[in-house]
Amino acid sequence: MTDRFALVPASYVYLLREGDAGTEVLLQLRQGTPYMDGHWAAAAAGHVERGETAYDAARREAVEELGVTDVSLTLEFTMQRTQHADAIDERVDWFFTSRSWSGTPRVVEPEKAAEIGWFPLSALPEPMVPHEAYALAQLSSGAVYLTFGF
Repeated sequence: MTDRFALVPASYVYLLREGDAGTEVLLQLRQGTPYMDGHWAAAAAGHVERGETAYDAARREAVEELGVTDVSLTLEFTMQRTQHADAIDERVDWFFTSRSWSGTPRVVEPEKAAEIGWFPLSALPEPMVPHEAYALAQLSSGAVYLTFGF
């Protein structure tokens, strides 16, 4: 018999644009959250809800966290991750990018994000959520499946 664990799915949306220093990504500074408070992370991300696809979750999170709609999503890769060997859950994360959306991104949930900002992929702010820093470093790798924490 094998030990069973819970699988927690999440979608991440990295809005991208071209800037003076190359490609820039929109990130949020987490605040008032129980996970990685004070760290920079995807400007829009969250758990996939029951009956929802990863794409639907990504679009919903973009509206809920940034106030943007019509997000044109490109699936970059999927990441399987865990925090440590005795974890009772594992994570599966879908990472999307978008270069096209409607509206101006803004902090919609100030109780969860102190600010948002555009940063060159070559000069990300510190501290970053570790698995997200790894994900951003892999954007141009061509990988379709990543692991983190194993």
